[in-house]
Amino acid sequence: MSEIITETKATPETKATPSFNPEAFALNLARAMESSGKALATYLKPRESAEPLDKPPPEITEVVKTLSTIANYWLSDKDRAAEIQTKLGKSYLDLWGAAARRMAGEEAAAAIEVPPRDKRFSAPEWKSSPFFDFLVQAYLLTTQWAYQLVRDAEGIDPHIKKKAEFYIQQITNALAPSNFVLTNPEVLRETLSSNADNLVRGMTMLAEDIAAGNGQLRIRQSDPANLAVGVNMATTPGKVIFQNELMQLIQYHPATETVLRTPLLIVPPWINKYYILDLKPDKSFIKWCVDQGLTVFVISWVNPDKRLSHKTFDDYMKQGPLTAMDIVEKVTGEMKVHTIGYCVGGTLLAATLAWLAEKRRVRVTSATLLTTQVDFSNAGDLLVFVDEDQIAALEREMQTSGVLEGSKMAMAFNMLRSNDLIWSYVVNNYLKGQPPSAFDLLHWNSDSTRMPAANHSYYLRNCYLDNRLSAGTMVLDNTLLDLSKVKVPIYNLATREDHIAPAESVLYGSQFFGGPVKYVLSGSGHIAGVINPPAAGKYQYWTNEASTASTVAEWIKGAQEHKGSWWPDWRQWLAGIDPEQVPARSVGTEALPPLEDAPGSYVRVRA
Repeated sequence: MSEIITETKATPETKATPSFNPEAFALNLARAMESSGKALATYLKPRESAEPLDKPPPEITEVVKTLSTIANYWLSDKDRAAEIQTKLGKSYLDLWGAAARRMAGEEAAAAIEVPPRDKRFSAPEWKSSPFFDFLVQAYLLTTQWAYQLVRDAEGIDPHIKKKAEFYIQQITNALAPSNFVLTNPEVLRETLSSNADNLVRGMTMLAEDIAAGNGQLRIRQSDPANLAVGVNMATTPGKVIFQNELMQLIQYHPATETVLRTPLLIVPPWINKYYILDLKPDKSFIKWCVDQGLTVFVISWVNPDKRLSHKTFDDYMKQGPLTAMDIVEKVTGEMKVHTIGYCVGGTLLAATLAWLAEKRRVRVTSATLLTTQVDFSNAGDLLVFVDEDQIAALEREMQTSGVLEGSKMAMAFNMLRSNDLIWSYVVNNYLKGQPPSAFDLLHWNSDSTRMPAANHSYYLRNCYLDNRLSAGTMVLDNTLLDLSKVKVPIYNLATREDHIAPAESVLYGSQFFGGPVKYVLSGSGHIAGVINPPAAGKYQYWTNEASTASTVAEWIKGAQEHKGSWWPDWRQWLAGIDPEQVPARSVGTEALPPLEDAPGSYVRVRA
């Protein structure tokens, strides 16, 4: 997960006074070209010593193979091919006619309206200028036609169709006229009014970002100033009280005189860093839990390198939540814990609960699953990356490096929302020359982690490809897992706009547990719907205590909407399970003295 984010903060544009100076313009163009040359040299340098490829990268091969399947459907029949060409040709002729009428001063309605949520074409010139209006209409017509080719292709495997739609989306998003200097009125205006100083700044940033990625473009989504882990983020007071190869266990200092008797153990995803739950203090879920009278322990996963390539899903369970439960018991004296699992951390937690149930070990009082899938038949957009060929190609790549590089997973997540998370930054950063503002959530999003080859391969195959956990055929530590044996109460949170763990998939997964499940739906997406502090007064959540609906649409008909954050509802649910209070606990013990201050050293390792 990298967390896939759909909310961004744009830097306000600087409105420059037009003062075109041909000499300054020419000089700045030369400087921009020099910086772009440096960017190209930085990109090519790591490739100079690399052996020439005897075949294209597997990603390119996959795109060509998928789109060729669609093309072959249309080109294999002359009548079909003629029909689609005629249809596109007629659309262009109609567009030319409308453009000619506008040039003559007549009114001409747009063939396709720009969707309201598409911010790429919000500048007034896209409508007021016949030239830019024509560009947008031609682009939208071509895009619509390309999608129609995929949708109307008959007899094509649904998975291939889904991949083809995704690849068409990436291609059309990349070729949008808003992404080029001469076809973006805002960029063109800025270029002329600043005498191309924007391009100088932008190409300088481009060279810096390629250098930061060691030859790969690492698009800056946030200004790192005043966003340091342990200084401005992840500052909730606590100590690392234990560590092993895979994780550090953090215990946080109490903020109340009494606390719930049962401590809380949080299992975050290992595909991202845990501090998404501990951003700035006003956004920190961990701080809020501590302030609500909970004894909080959090796993901070290692950012692994090749030395840990052999670590499996079994190892992550045993050296992660199972070991953490043992340490929590030694520190607090409590054999049972409340647990929270986020995203893939929730999937690991669910598997751990099934393992404990099979072993008849009573260690957990309750489980909270945040945007977690245990059944992957209705999984989200990431399914486009999952089939036998793609996983096998990824496994071959990981054999060499021992890990999946964090940049690859980050790019995959960014591609799911490429207009928001890639192209908007390309335009603002490199064409307009405007560095992004400081935004903790996006800074976290770019702080990627690596994944051990063995663990990642197991996760992809057993969850996404074969869907073994809900089927009852997953084996961990030589133990067959059965979710129906998990009887602990579960608070199962989905978010309405989640594209990674869709609300439908989370609801469907609820049925596989054997105990009571409270399904809750939050507004917004995979990150913002979870990290939504009550004080912000944003979004909403829905509850439906009596529903047995099989779809979210049915479920929400009888649901009650609540304004604001789901956090207080969850805290009330927790108290209803185990309300007993005890005096607040000190951090660590004589046998387990603190090793270092939170957030610890593991989280500071950058990929």
